[in-house]
Amino acid sequence: MSQKTAKVPANIPSPARQLSSVLQNLFKIPRSQIQPLLEQGHVTVNGRVKRQAFHVLDVGDAISVDMVPQPIAAPSHSAKNKQPSRSVDFLYDDEDITIVNKPANLLTVPTRHREAHTLLSLVERQLRKENKDAQAFCVHRLDRGVSGVLVVAKSLEIAEALRNQFALRKPNRKYIAIVAGNPSPPSNVLRNYLSTDADLNRFVVPSAEQGELAITHYQTRQAWRDAAFLEIKLETGRRNQIRVQLAEIGHPILGDPRYRARHAEHWAWPHPRMALHAESLGFDHPRSGESIQMETQWPQEFRDFMRHQKKYLPTGDS
Repeated sequence: MSQKTAKVPANIPSPARQLSSVLQNLFKIPRSQIQPLLEQGHVTVNGRVKRQAFHVLDVGDAISVDMVPQPIAAPSHSAKNKQPSRSVDFLYDDEDITIVNKPANLLTVPTRHREAHTLLSLVERQLRKENKDAQAFCVHRLDRGVSGVLVVAKSLEIAEALRNQFALRKPNRKYIAIVAGNPSPPSNVLRNYLSTDADLNRFVVPSAEQGELAITHYQTRQAWRDAAFLEIKLETGRRNQIRVQLAEIGHPILGDPRYRARHAEHWAWPHPRMALHAESLGFDHPRSGESIQMETQWPQEFRDFMRHQKKYLPTGDS
């Protein structure tokens, strides 16, 4: 038996200091193994055994985990092959909500084609490992090719409360994107009305009578010769909003297969996903009222692109 110890660092925000979340983040323990370790008394906090996954820790608390050689059998190679190829990182979890980091190229919920493998199904499957009656309810969505922070409710009541916050534009939603060309002006507020055609494509229309209001704030953080890195904040949350509005001004998101797809191609973006990531999400907890702010790291594809593009500054820059 080996033991691992660590202290809760100050850079973990209070909503993420639940024991289960800290065990995942500090010790890299798979979520499926945490509950058995807790139940078997293998986790101590400041020298005392803790079995409550939702126990909230303080900065500086000392955590020890007895890592027994094989407390939980690792899946065999054949078993792994039978599992879905995708996994979901859980950023926060309590009795009411779960916040996850959605991977790119995964539907949030099924379309009219009734796909079985979606983010919501993966989350529900994972939750049911701890509670066979667990349910997962969609609150908001990210497009298939988009990654990032997304909150899921565990009851219809909580889902409705969160949806109301989104309807009132309360959540703080920040995205990052890499787009074709350099937007001018480098910072702006885009206001358009969006409608939908028979193939579910979104497009800009001239008036409120014809579509839904969409408001997007963008700011250029880095400009290269033929692409730019943007920080984007949503005021409204229409389907495909960011993609449509940026394509409308001539700067589609790299890798977007739908909106100005030819212009969205870039020699340094070979990835089968869009260069759009939901970096952070802030909202009020629907039960406690506590302010929750969750943030994720930039995807590796973004970091690689930015590192490579440093030498390609716009003409005239030095």
